[in-house]
Amino acid sequence: MFPIEIARMKIGKEYKPFIIAEMSGNHNQSLERALAIVDAAAKAGAHALKLQTYTADTMTLDIDEGAFHIDDPENLWRGNSLYKLYQQAYTPWEWHKPIFDRCKELGLIGFSTPFDETAVDFLESLGVPCYKVASFENTDLPLIRKVASTGKPMIISTGMATVAELDETVRVARESGCSNVILLKCTSTYPATSDNTNILTIPHMRELFECEVGLSDHTMGLGVAVASVALGATIIEKHFTLSRADGGVDSAFSMEPAEMGQLVKETERAWQALGRVAYGATEKEKASLQYRRSLFIVEDMKAGDTLNRDNLKAIRPGFGLPTKYLDVLIGKRLNQDVSKGTPVSWDIV
Repeated sequence: MFPIEIARMKIGKEYKPFIIAEMSGNHNQSLERALAIVDAAAKAGAHALKLQTYTADTMTLDIDEGAFHIDDPENLWRGNSLYKLYQQAYTPWEWHKPIFDRCKELGLIGFSTPFDETAVDFLESLGVPCYKVASFENTDLPLIRKVASTGKPMIISTGMATVAELDETVRVARESGCSNVILLKCTSTYPATSDNTNILTIPHMRELFECEVGLSDHTMGLGVAVASVALGATIIEKHFTLSRADGGVDSAFSMEPAEMGQLVKETERAWQALGRVAYGATEKEKASLQYRRSLFIVEDMKAGDTLNRDNLKAIRPGFGLPTKYLDVLIGKRLNQDVSKGTPVSWDIV
């Protein structure tokens, strides 16, 4: 089952977190900007860059009323029709190849989220190494079957899905030819808040579905992502832009280059810190043992003198007997002359 390999990069608990920069619609309909986002993602240290492959017509109908109009006052995209939103956000299909080519030049793994079967066929023609399934499509079983039939790793966001729905999705994916399923804990609000993220689900999901698990993160900042690594997340996906000030459909909850660089560093540090269950001094701590407290003679003394709390003390460094023997030694007589600063050993009493 573990590890999974995508374009020769291994994903699993034994490897540093796999960081995906999600471009989505942050190109603002400029190929030049899209390529600049690829450059910035590579410079920040991300391991992969993801697109979304659809058109407004493959997503919805060109209707601006009723259920097709976004009127929720708390929705980031309120006032738009679904059709107009996807027109703004989609990545022209003719851009995919130059974007993926730039990814290859810079050592990034380029792939995408298909939203219908035609998108899967198109991405197959470009030779993508894996696929992402978005939260809103994680119950679209015909699409799941189509993607799984490629035999390539599937990264599936789990936003809104019940355990029963995820069980069905994972079963269908595996039965349809995908042996490498990765689930991403996701909260489908934009932006998401940390108190609505529930990342304790990550280890539970790993055990329940026996697969790699990561995080598709729509919160601001690094905290949720770093904490998720501590809970076993092996993939982190974050929306990415050159600058939130530039605007765009996803800019409000997207990371900027400096933040992405910090995400790469801090999630790797969190992964390194996990280590293993260990007690006692590590190899690098052993030199510090000498600075523990231990028992020392703290004044010049003669043979036959009696040890008491004035001439015997627990101080640093740690070259004398352990301090737990203090009460045992009080009242003992010295068998030799000793000078101030002598570490106590059994052979002087």
